[in-house]
Amino acid sequence: MDGYKIIEPADNGVAVVQFPIFEAFSELRCGYSTRRGGVSEGIFHSMNLGFGRGDASENVRENFRRIFDALGIPEGAEVFTKQTHTVNVRVATADDRGIGLHRAVPYDDVDGLVTDVPGLALTVFTSDCVPVFLYDPKRKAIGVCHAGWRGTVGGIAEKTVLLMQETYGCNPEDILAAIGPSIGPECFEVGSEVADEFRIAFGESVIYSHGGSKPHVDLWQANGISLTRAGLVPEHIAVSGLCTMCHPDLFFSHRATSGQRGSNAGFLMIAE
Repeated sequence: MDGYKIIEPADNGVAVVQFPIFEAFSELRCGYSTRRGGVSEGIFHSMNLGFGRGDASENVRENFRRIFDALGIPEGAEVFTKQTHTVNVRVATADDRGIGLHRAVPYDDVDGLVTDVPGLALTVFTSDCVPVFLYDPKRKAIGVCHAGWRGTVGGIAEKTVLLMQETYGCNPEDILAAIGPSIGPECFEVGSEVADEFRIAFGESVIYSHGGSKPHVDLWQANGISLTRAGLVPEHIAVSGLCTMCHPDLFFSHRATSGQRGSNAGFLMIAE
């Protein structure tokens, strides 16, 4: 099974990445944004979904309106993370509906969310870091997390699965996972101290030489290892294989632009 497909589900030019591992489940609304179909300009062109980066807030809100329309997500369904490269995962409840666009985010240091409440669009932001999407079709529970290098080393994907187990009684063998677009191993060059942290956490298999003086790290494989440690079946883990740095026409990349960029976002919701 291919790890991704890019579709244009609406007539407004919006294009999103979707994951075939989830397509059998009509109750799911899932997608990861591309840069196509928004109204932002300049370095934010065009589907910037990040507030606080210098883009006009009215542009960001219109971009959200457009991508929600494309994915079939109702207005006010969103629940945002508040990402600070932690391994903290929060349970989202019906009381959280609208956090992000319609209400201020009332918590800090939350890089992952889980819920079993239909109609909550869990929202995660990345621009080289790894977005992870989880669905248990038996317990009807979902989870998302933002796995930067610190979160990956800390096992945030595994912690998200564990919270789904503890909160909803999920069996990890039932959970399906999609590892979304992020910086790929050919581009993710790191210092020796970061490589050493990955070696300690995951072993040598996630480190390789790319012909330069510095090691490279495979974040996709590292998060896959984290998910299998949590009990997921390897066949239930799909990797998009899309590198944000290699596709500047499709995605914002923090590293490629030295931080002068907008934000991509991923969404996962069980429809009401």
